[in-house]
Formats: sequence, structure tokens, C-alpha cells
Amino acid sequence: MVLTHSYWPEHSPPQRRWTTFIREFCRAGWKVDVVAPVAHFPVGRRELSRGEAGIPFHFQRGKLGERVRRVPYLRHSGHSHLARLVDQVFTAAMSIPVGLVGVRPDVIIVTAPSLPILVAGYILARLRRVPVIVEMRDAWPDLARDARLVQGSVKSVVERVVEHVQRKADLVVTVTEGFADTLRARGVANVATISNGLDVESVAMLEAPALERDTFEALYLGNHGESQRLDVLIKASALLGDSMHLRLVGHGTKRPELMELAASLKAPVTFYPSLYGPAVREKYKHADTCVVSLRDDWKSFETTVPSKTYEVLAIGRHITAVVRGEAARIVRDAGVGDVVPSSPEAIAELWGQLAADRGRLVTGDSGRQWVKENADYGQLSTKYMELISELVRNTGASTA
Repeated sequence: MVLTHSYWPEHSPPQRRWTTFIREFCRAGWKVDVVAPVAHFPVGRRELSRGEAGIPFHFQRGKLGERVRRVPYLRHSGHSHLARLVDQVFTAAMSIPVGLVGVRPDVIIVTAPSLPILVAGYILARLRRVPVIVEMRDAWPDLARDARLVQGSVKSVVERVVEHVQRKADLVVTVTEGFADTLRARGVANVATISNGLDVESVAMLEAPALERDTFEALYLGNHGESQRLDVLIKASALLGDSMHLRLVGHGTKRPELMELAASLKAPVTFYPSLYGPAVREKYKHADTCVVSLRDDWKSFETTVPSKTYEVLAIGRHITAVVRGEAARIVRDAGVGDVVPSSPEAIAELWGQLAADRGRLVTGDSGRQWVKENADYGQLSTKYMELISELVRNTGASTA
């Protein structure tokens, strides 16, 4: 049983990760139940039909053969942190009774960064007396401390609850080796790493950008939130002016502010809503460089890798890497881009150099080969199944 705050037919990081894993689990003959809210991400309300989005407290057959148990949600504005938190608390609480129905699973997997669902998964596993795997896709509670999401004694309570769940879990899965080491140093006994990744064969390589072009094209796809500091990119583009064009694709709480900033600076920036499938590929095709970005003043991001990194590696585009730590190491090891400080001047200088020497934008297939060897979801799924099988054997259950 997998508990998640976002799943198919939504488009989100947990959906992309778990749709792939569950496909491989089902191919191996495993039966999978998913407990997830009625699809309402990212706008905070259901936009699909009831048949597609699901009906509260009803089962829905997934496209991979899994069974999806839908949880009710609280309608809210997708731009409000508080409203989104209240919704996550509510859906997490509702996940417990929904997860108690039906055949007892052999193992429960709960995937964070939604902290309320983390607690719900732990409680549900104890009620059903099965092992629990806690998957930490972000560096919590470190990220909460960096972001100052909560203050004073409340902050202490949040950190203690998360750390308690991590220590009591039968297995903690991280997506980076760096955060796994951090947890081990804190006394978490059973930790393994299953990174984010990509189905390499499902993503075709793109031709290299043209060596002659009047305008330098930079592309960012992903969340427009506080963690990404996209204002730095906008300021960098304003420094270069009409010699370049920056495209920002996605949604997030900071998007309205970013649009105002771009307008006030008269920056050469175009904003697009979230795109999927062929529309994303078209944006990649016209890009000279693709940006992966995390703010550099939060220590927790030293052990964080933006999931979009693997896709950009696989398609063969140059990466402007505004990252530190493990993410910066991956870009350097793959040899497909430049790591640059999170400052408008540094980014503008790099983009100016790339525009003047466009041969640096030709990355070849080194990034794709790195993904094949280190982050292909076929291999990652096999490793995950081995970890689950070992845990179930050790606890006396069965995956049959």
C-alpha cells in the first residue's frame, strides 16, 4: 500500500516517481493499493470529471492495474500555503480510515514531503501491524528549519515528530546519498537510497542547438516557489536584455510576484502554464540551456537534487546549474553544463559566454549515459523491490 498526497491523473513529482515504480511492481506480479486524495493538484480543486479524478471513499482502477482508494479533500486556492497545509492535514487524516479498509497489505510505503501524510502512514502501519517504509523525497525536517516554516516551540514539535517517525520506521528511503548519510549520523538505523530518475528509453535525445543564432534561449520548467529563487534568473535576463530570451514554465506560490518583477524590469521573459508531453518537448527543442535551480542559502539543499535534472540530462541539453552539493556534483560528473552561483551577475556572465561560444552548448550523449548508468527507473525499481522483499521477509510477511 502506497500513501501519497498526489497521484495519477495529476502531474507532480510523486506522481511521476510512483507511476513508474508501481508499473514495475505490477509487472512483477505484485498487488498495489494507492491511497491518495481525489485529484485536485495544483489548483486546489477538481478540474477533471469524477470518473478521472476519483470519488471520495471509492475504489478506482488505475491504468497500471493498481487499485486507487480516493480520499476527500478541502477545496482551496493553490497559491495559499496555509490553505494547502490545512488540506494536507485533512486528507492525511482521512487516509487512515480509508487505508484500514480491505485486505491487510504486507507493507505500507508513505512518501513525503507532505508531513501530515508521513504521520498518517506511520499510524496506519501501526494500526494494521505491518512494516512501514518512510520515503523522504526532501530533506525534512532540515528543510523546514531552513525555510522557517514554523517558529519557536511549534517548530520544535514539528521536528521532533518527523524525527520520531524516521527513527521508528522499519526502513527510511531517501532520494540522495547525502541525506541518507545525514539520517545515519542522527541515529536512524535502517536507511537506503533510491534516487529519482527517468525511463531513459521513453525520452528521445534532441539535436544539439544551432551554432548560429541571434537570440540566446534559456528555459526553466518546474515549481515557481520560494525554494527556487527564480527572481535571480529574471534579474540575470534583464542584465542581458534583448540579446536573450528566458522562458519560465510552471506554477507556484511565487509566480505572481515573479511576473510583476519581470514587468518592472522589462526583462525578456515569457511565462507559460504547466505543460506536459509534446508541449514540453517543443520547449526543450528551442532551448539553448535548461536551468535547474535551488536557493543557495538553505543548507538542506546541499543534499537535494531537483528531479527535472535527470530529464535534462537524458535529452542532451546544456544545464545552467544554480545548485550546490550533490546536484552540482551530478552535473559536473555528467559533463553537461556549468555550475554557477545564485547571483544575477554570475548567471548573466555565464549566459553571455555561452551565447558568444555556442560550441559549449553541444553536450553529446554523456548526460544520457550517466542517467542510464545511475538513474534509470528500470534499475531503480528492481532495487526498490529487493529492499521491500527483504524487509517483508525479515518481518515474517509475504509479498504474494
